[in-house]
Parts: sequence; C-alpha cells; structure tokens
Amino acid sequence: MQIEPICFRGRRFWILRDDLIGGEFNGNKARKLAYFLNSNLANRIISYGSSQSNAMYSISVLAKLRGIKFIYFTHHICDFLLNNPCGNYAAALKNGMDIRISKNPLKSAQNECKSRDIFIPEGVAMSEAEMGFQDQARIIVDFAKKNDIKFDIFLPSGTGCSAAFLAKNLSDMSVWTTPCVGDSHYLKKQILALDPLSKVNIINPPRKYHFGKLYSEIYEIYKELLYSCGVEFELLYDGVGWLTLMANLNAFKNDILYIHQGGMLGNITLLERYKRKFNI
Repeated sequence: MQIEPICFRGRRFWILRDDLIGGEFNGNKARKLAYFLNSNLANRIISYGSSQSNAMYSISVLAKLRGIKFIYFTHHICDFLLNNPCGNYAAALKNGMDIRISKNPLKSAQNECKSRDIFIPEGVAMSEAEMGFQDQARIIVDFAKKNDIKFDIFLPSGTGCSAAFLAKNLSDMSVWTTPCVGDSHYLKKQILALDPLSKVNIINPPRKYHFGKLYSEIYEIYKELLYSCGVEFELLYDGVGWLTLMANLNAFKNDILYIHQGGMLGNITLLERYKRKFNI
C-alpha cells in the first residue's frame, strides 16, 4: 500500500492511498468488508442507506463475488438518478443489487433479515469491520518506523467506524476526524458504540455542512487538490475533510497523514450535480 508525500498550499502532507487498493474494492470499504471476503457467507446480504452510498456499491461487489443475493433499502431515489443511472447506483444495479424504497429503511432491512442472512448496518459500522483496519494500522506503523516519522492521522468520518478501529489498533499515534454526517455529538456516540475506550480526536468543520448539499468551497478545494497535487479526492467526505484540516492546522504537532478512503465512483454523480448548480 502506498504512502506518499504531497505539497498543498506550501505545506507537506502524507497521503495513505487506500484509493489505490486493487480490484473492484478500494478505500475504507475494502477495509470494512475484508472480514466478509474471507469468511463463509449465508443466503443473502441485507443492508440500507443512501441510494448513492459507497458502501452500497462495495457490498454489491461482495455479493457478486460470493454469488449471493443483495437486498438494499433506501428512503428515496431522486428523479435524475432514476432517469440517468450513474455512479454507485448504476454500478450496484449492474452487480445485481435488489434496491427497495422504504419510509423506514433500517426497520425494513431488519424485518427482511432471516436467520441465515447477513445484516450489514449503514456504512458497515460493525465489529467485523475491525479486521481490515488492523492491517491498515500495521502499514502505517511499519512506514513510520522505516522513515523515522511520527504521524498525526486525519480522516473525515460518516459513522466514525474507520477512525474508531484505526485508533484502536495504533498505540503511539493520534487519530483525528471530523463529522460529515450529523454533528460531533452524533459522531462521538457512534465511535464510542464501536470502541467505548476510543481516544479519537474530533474537530468541527469551519461551518455546518449538510450532508449531500452542494457547496462551492468544497468543489473549489477538490479542484485545487486535483490540479496542484494530481490526486483526486472524494467530494462528499474529503471536501469537508480538507476544509476542516486546513482550518485547524495549529492543532497538529507531528507530520500529518491523511487517509485517502477512496469512493471516487460517487464523484460521477456529484460532479454532474455541481455542473448543473454552478454552471461549470
């Protein structure tokens, strides 16, 4: 796995390129689903969440590889996506996902699940996800020792699963995150549910960003990173992540390692939305 330096706005950052994990899986979903790739699966996989979710697509890949049915519940599919399937939604459908609309996706998913089915919560926030982050932690520790670096590690969070399990498996490096879905209280609650002793540091974004809403500054920092560093980041999470990181640089005492969690397939849909909204 590749850890590389970039220079952004005159400062060096290190990037863990989990977006370059090979095959159809990449990013933090490859980490979260590593356990299921190496275990016996039951009849079906049942899950729920957004109709443009990175987790939805990754679970569809898992189900296809293992030859089992995948049923996914979501609250809404917008008219544009229905008429112009693209990104995670289109790819998951191609992989054979059975998507169903529900007023209460969580409850519907739980009711659908039978004794031999696997229930995967939104964002794959579950104890089985830890295995992949044990390997990620080893990669970071080995690189840091080899290069005599101590990192402060930063990554944006939805459920906080990635940050929680990475921090749990690192003893002498701090892990920092910021909420991209909900606020810091919600994120802390989610992290502590996964690891009651978690020491993840949570910092707030420079302003409130409503998940899925379009913001010109998110698109601008996405473009700036792409053109100045040659690295494409994901818009929903990494946009908020980089804006938060740059607004709080004084909080970090060591070299900053940013975890690139992949998920760029979702950018296809988001970039179309940005083009329509801002006429770019």
